[in-house]
Amino acid sequence: MDQSELKRCIGPQSRRQFIKIGTAGLGGMFLNNLHSARAQEKNLGRQTPETQVIFIWLPGGPPHMETYDMKPDAPSEYKGEFKPVRSTVPGLDVCELLPLHAQTAKRFSIIRSIAHNFSDHGGGHKKFLTGRDPVSPVGFVNDYPMVGSMFAKVRENYIAKIPNYIAGMDGGRQGIDTFSFGSAYLERSSHPFMVPGDPSTPTFKIQNLGIEEKKLVQVKERMDLLTSIDGSNASSEMKAIRARAMQLLSDDTTQTAFDLNKEPESVRQKYGMHTYGQRCLLARRLVEAGSSFVTMVLESPNMPGKQWPKGVLYNWDSHAVNGHIFDDARWRFPMYDQAITSLINDLYDRGLDKKVLLIVTGEFGRTPRISYSVGTQTGVKQPGRDHWPQAMSVLVSGGGLKMGQIVGSTNQKGEHPKERPLSPNDLWATMFNHLGVDYKNIAFNDHSGRPMPMLTGGDPISELI
Repeated sequence: MDQSELKRCIGPQSRRQFIKIGTAGLGGMFLNNLHSARAQEKNLGRQTPETQVIFIWLPGGPPHMETYDMKPDAPSEYKGEFKPVRSTVPGLDVCELLPLHAQTAKRFSIIRSIAHNFSDHGGGHKKFLTGRDPVSPVGFVNDYPMVGSMFAKVRENYIAKIPNYIAGMDGGRQGIDTFSFGSAYLERSSHPFMVPGDPSTPTFKIQNLGIEEKKLVQVKERMDLLTSIDGSNASSEMKAIRARAMQLLSDDTTQTAFDLNKEPESVRQKYGMHTYGQRCLLARRLVEAGSSFVTMVLESPNMPGKQWPKGVLYNWDSHAVNGHIFDDARWRFPMYDQAITSLINDLYDRGLDKKVLLIVTGEFGRTPRISYSVGTQTGVKQPGRDHWPQAMSVLVSGGGLKMGQIVGSTNQKGEHPKERPLSPNDLWATMFNHLGVDYKNIAFNDHSGRPMPMLTGGDPISELI
């Protein structure tokens, strides 16, 4: 890396600010955030979908050689400070900072051989999340729909008492382009219902649901007024969105699903009273309530009441200039370990493992060779790893797939796939296969009216199905 690149890399950034809407815009606020329900009346009786996905997104790129693809025999400038530990599955070793993963290994599989060629955060997000090469290798605005939006479009006629497609993230990070969650040429109705904020704090509240009875009456009056003004000119889509908005605002079932206080304290403690743990617990509650696709972004490693040590990073973007990769891991990994394994075990123990597929990944891995730079936080020279899309590790669990195995491998230094090279599209083909989506025969019209297939390639990973 030359000197011009030795500036702090701040990872995925939003291109839009969250739009603050006053009381006069209450109706519009709810319509914009509850757009995911374009349902037909015949589906109103269905409560839970047959198949679901929890997608845990780790923006910035987790280090594969500090998590699920350690190389203890590699040269010292590659292998890092931590040692692998044996798990309950022979050959599936994980980092010593992930002991709960080691105990839970029979309930998940690790894919070690997914790779692509886009090393910028923007390009990496777009490539990984859409399954297509982006027009620009930088920036976060999608040229093609994110896979969650594709699925929301396919399942647009399904309805339950909760938004069908939900995404949770840190406050201020809910712009649709922050993580390339945009729907491109699909309608805004395929965007997720955004849930910003830290669910581990006592003040956490879903901003777009809970509403006082007095304001609910005001919103209903305004929606009735809009309907009377529109008359027969209102589209069926808009009528459905308005009806759905009122249903979600007035139904206690919706608000209850988001209320973590309904969980026993012992369960909350099991997941961990930190951002990662409570966000993963919320994901489980939302699929139980009937949401089809729940994305949770694990970014800031917050633990209420505790101050981060120097060198800890905001997200997973572990350049040396940003932070000390090993000190960051010592702080971040125990919370991540607790949250992910609690979610895995909960899905299995509650009998959801056939129905719900869990996917945990970032946009790429990190450079196998350790780099050093003076940290902006610490002011001293420290280790880090840079962007590396040529190798990464992905965790999958449930979905009725075959667990307790490793798919693929990288070479001795963790540089590139050695066995069973795969692409992000193979992961998405596996996911769509679980969801019962005929992705090879479904296409969406782009802005010019040209039919675009859901995926341009990829096959379900045979070792898993």
